[in-house]
Amino acid sequence: MKKGQVYEGMIQKVEFPNKGIVQVDGEEKPVIVKNGIPGQKIRFCVNKLRKGKAEGRLLEVMEKSALETREPVCSIFPACGGCMYQTMDYQAQVKMKAEQIQSIMDAAVDGYSYTFEGVKESPKEFAYRNKMEFSFGDEYKDGPLSLGLHKKGSTYDVLTASDCKLVHEDMTQILSCVLDYFKERGVSYYKKMQHIGYLRHLLLRRGDTTGEILVNLVTTTQEEHDLAPLVEKLLALPVEGKIVGILHILNDSLSDVVQSDETKILYGQDYFYEKIMGLEFKITPFSFFQPNSRGAEVLYSTVREYIGDIHDMTVYDLFSGTGTIAQVLAPVAKQVIGVEIIEEAVEAAKENAERNGLHNCRFIAGDVFKVLDEIEEKPDVIVLDPPRDGIHPKALPKILDYGVENIVYISCKATSLARDLEMIQARGYRVVKCTAVDQFCQTVHVETVCLLKKKASV
Repeated sequence: MKKGQVYEGMIQKVEFPNKGIVQVDGEEKPVIVKNGIPGQKIRFCVNKLRKGKAEGRLLEVMEKSALETREPVCSIFPACGGCMYQTMDYQAQVKMKAEQIQSIMDAAVDGYSYTFEGVKESPKEFAYRNKMEFSFGDEYKDGPLSLGLHKKGSTYDVLTASDCKLVHEDMTQILSCVLDYFKERGVSYYKKMQHIGYLRHLLLRRGDTTGEILVNLVTTTQEEHDLAPLVEKLLALPVEGKIVGILHILNDSLSDVVQSDETKILYGQDYFYEKIMGLEFKITPFSFFQPNSRGAEVLYSTVREYIGDIHDMTVYDLFSGTGTIAQVLAPVAKQVIGVEIIEEAVEAAKENAERNGLHNCRFIAGDVFKVLDEIEEKPDVIVLDPPRDGIHPKALPKILDYGVENIVYISCKATSLARDLEMIQARGYRVVKCTAVDQFCQTVHVETVCLLKKKASV
């Protein structure tokens, strides 16, 4: 097998998160090709060869998979990098994800039996996302202005997502309105290589339960445009929900990241409300919040079930974000202490806890590794919800030193969980049961929840 050569083969299976395993006739070892579906016959180009392992780039799907039992529901599939599996029946997606997670867990669990409870479905298969970041650009070099999602495998080409089915119709109405407004005026978009241009992103957030919408236009300061007519057009849209805020976020960062150097309120307020499990949360443009509100209720209910009876216990919620898990657990716990490195998230957590009348929650801003030394109360139970890359190897031993009987680990990247399990098991814990929650239908992602117990108590 040679780099740059084009081959054909069948995708035997897809490993987490989206690694298609392709067997080529006459070749001993399989090739990894991303972005496919099991059973597809594909044509691909080998682009990496190292240590006897080959990786390829998908060029063409020559034959559909038997799993592709339905037609695409949006106009830019499969070119768009947002969805991957929308031609598969939802139950087939869930089954595939279950097999992926169980395979990872089986390999990570060290020589004992545990219970794998499969994947819990999202209550909504479509229109589930409460947050979407759309990019301005063009679909091809020097093409007309586009606003949407990046083409699969491309850093530059942007496809207009005018009928994206992951979001509520309100969001697509707003996207189309904003795109038409700037198209008519010939306004430039920010070019990442030359660092010139005005339009960067459209960040939309919509409460699934409240219908409240926050519109965030992100631009550079390189040009000035009158945005008052845009505000009028947006407020005149026949949306099902209600636009509660329109913000102009100024961002002159050289990197392609959505952030604020300065935020101007063009209309209304700079936050919206969402409700989960009977609690109300105030969410700002950059607050971390689970992007599938209904799926988050399934996730948090699972965490509460796994954690068991905690009515007289102190719970540590580490990597607590805006404190949603802490507040879901607080009504059934003695007290919950949340630790989160992002100060804005901690302030939001404190405010939300106050709003929800929860006085047994405490939130601390800082690095978990450092903050644990400063907390006087010792935990009875620990909940871990770390970033995608898992827990820092310096922080994990300190967490395990508490020797609590139960730990619940929530992971948005099962391979990071598997890596951390090596140390966790070496320190005397066993996986008792594990499940996953599909918060990201049509995509490769899934949340994994794992209950770990000290060996002596298993």
